[in-house]
Formats: sequence, structure tokens, C-alpha cells
Amino acid sequence: MTGTVHINTRIRQNAETLAAALEGHMHKIFAPDARKELRLFSAGEAAELLGISTSFLRKLHFDDKAPEVHTSPGGRRHYSADDLLELRRILEANAKTRGAYQRGRRDGDKLQVLSFLNFKGGSGKTTSAVHSAQRLALKGYRVLCVDIDPQASLTTLFGYRPEYDFLNSGTIYDAIRYDDPVALEDVIQKTYFTGIDLAPGGLMLQEFEHETPQALINHAQPPFFARLATALRDVEQNYDVVIFDCPPQLGYLTMAALCASTGVLITVVPNMLDVASMSQFLQMSADLLDVVSNAGASMEFDFMRFLINRYEPNDGPQQQVLAFLRQLFDDEVMVAPMLKSTAISDAGLTHQTIYEVDRAQFHRNTYDRALDSLNLVNDEIESMIQKAWGR
Repeated sequence: MTGTVHINTRIRQNAETLAAALEGHMHKIFAPDARKELRLFSAGEAAELLGISTSFLRKLHFDDKAPEVHTSPGGRRHYSADDLLELRRILEANAKTRGAYQRGRRDGDKLQVLSFLNFKGGSGKTTSAVHSAQRLALKGYRVLCVDIDPQASLTTLFGYRPEYDFLNSGTIYDAIRYDDPVALEDVIQKTYFTGIDLAPGGLMLQEFEHETPQALINHAQPPFFARLATALRDVEQNYDVVIFDCPPQLGYLTMAALCASTGVLITVVPNMLDVASMSQFLQMSADLLDVVSNAGASMEFDFMRFLINRYEPNDGPQQQVLAFLRQLFDDEVMVAPMLKSTAISDAGLTHQTIYEVDRAQFHRNTYDRALDSLNLVNDEIESMIQKAWGR
């Protein structure tokens, strides 16, 4: 019949067209061989991240107790993330209370492993995970991001092109596969963001979902639910926090992440369709985790929280849904919701986050509202980590 096209041919054409367009988009944003770079931070931003006043920061420079930093022709100081780490070290050395400025793990503290997950796509899972990782890194924590989503959005946000850079190897799959796995340290990538390393994701992760049923029949060791936890053991001394960005489905990868986690953050958009979907997700999770628990998996979390995402404070129905969730789950719903913001979505157009973009590129009030919202959310997560360490 004239004009008919096989659906597989059409899909392949569309895939190739889109891949070429995305490649062109990436070349516009970054030079072909360039990697992303983290911007400098103003004195006000640096002081806020360090937990000191701008006047005290100025005094450190006046007393020659601070490192030399980039200074604009107008005399304004700008700080790199490495400058912030050096300032933390100086402040901690002179602090009256241990851990006032360097708040990461101490001897005896267990690695904090956080899973960001939801059954439903579009719940802001990756956005939440990357902003949390970056805020923690800027506050001096050593963070490992592990992208276990085959779509690899988190990996893309760190300036990689998974379909080119990690097409056949180099992802977290290599460290958890059943056939000749490599050490996790062999797939971890340093990122442009000081304090954050990345175990990339990519399409190869689908192989783990396909191979696990056969591995279960063959009684492969360690079992699927322990493979991420086992891989982490070799590198855990290098990090304070690990963040898993999970796929939007309840498969073997998500269950393996849950079994390796000390904390779980379930992102939920406050509308009834999403809440209904989350209800199914929780029921399925409970049933499946019962099975792996009976098989010997550890199921002890320091905390589990619902993170309200894409929240619009002036939306009446959303307010009702949020009140409904708080009534049901009380303090398991995080105090701070993450606001829906054009600043966050606009930053995403260039594969950036609010912490990376320059405030001058946005309407000041829009940017400040988004930033304040993110800081409240991520500082609440930090407080849960600190509490888990007994502080």
C-alpha cells in the first residue's frame, strides 16, 4: 500500500532525528571537547554556605586568614567551590566546637545512602536528587551520585552524553552485572562540581533487569538486592553521602537501591492522580520488599520521607492534597515543599540547576523564590543526615 511505513522504521527514523538534534543542542551549549564548569560564588553566597556573616568573611581576608580569591575590577570577591573547601578547613581548625564547619562523617558514622524514587515519571525525582547532591557538596560533604536510571537524566545533567560516552561500558551496570563485574571505583567519574563524583547511568542498565530472572534461577551471588550495597563497600570510605537516582519503576534496580539505602525520599506531586499512583507504588513496594526481606535483605532505614514536589502555594486543590497527606503521614511529609518554578525548568534547558546558573540570568524574585525553596528542602535533608549520625 502506497505511503505506508512500518512502525519500527518510523520509530528508528524519529530516534535518529532526535539524537542528531540533541547532539546539535549539546554542541551549542558546550564546545565539542569541553566539560561543564562550575561558576564562582559571590561573597554573600559564600558566607551563607559557610554559615558565617559577610562581615566575618571580610574580616578573614583583612586578617590574612583567607585564601586569595578571584577579585573583579570593582573589588568584589568571587569564590570557587575549592575556595569554599579551603575556607571550611580554616574555620574548622579555629572552631570551638568540632564539626561546626566540616559536618561530614566522623569515625563510627555510617555512610548515608539516600534513594530518590517514585513509580511515576515527572515527579521531579532527578531534579530533587541533583539539587540535593549539589547543596550538600557546597556545604562540604563528599557526595557520590549513582544514576541507576537507564534514561540517565542525572548523568546528562553532569555534562555527559550517555548514548555516546557510555554506550557499551562505563556505567554502574559494569559494577553490578552478574558476569565478571568490575570494581565500582573503575566506573566512578570525577565531575566538574567540586565534592561530587558520579557513577553514570545508561541504557546498559536495562540488561540488569533482563538478566536478573535467570540469575535468580542460578542462585547468583551476591543476589540482585545486595549487588549495589556490595559494590559500595569498596568506596564508602571516600564519601559521606551516596545519592541514588532510581528509575520510575519498581524493578530489580530500584529494589537493590532500597536494600542499600539508609534513607528514602519519595517525591510526590500534590494532585490526586499522583497520590493514587503513589498508593499503588507503596503497596507494590511493601509486597516486593517483604519477599527480599525474607530472602535476607536488610530493611532498616534511618528515615523515610515524602518530598512534596512541583508545589504551587496558590493552587487550592494542591493545598488540599498537601493537607490530606500531612494528616495521613504527619512528620513523614517533609516540612519544606519544593516549589514549582520557571527558574528551575528554564535552567534545565541548558542542563543546569539553580545552584549552577547565574542569578542575573533570571527575574530576581523568581530566582530567589526557587533558591530559597531548594535550600529549605535540602537543609532539611541535611538535618536528617546529621540526626542519623546522632548530632
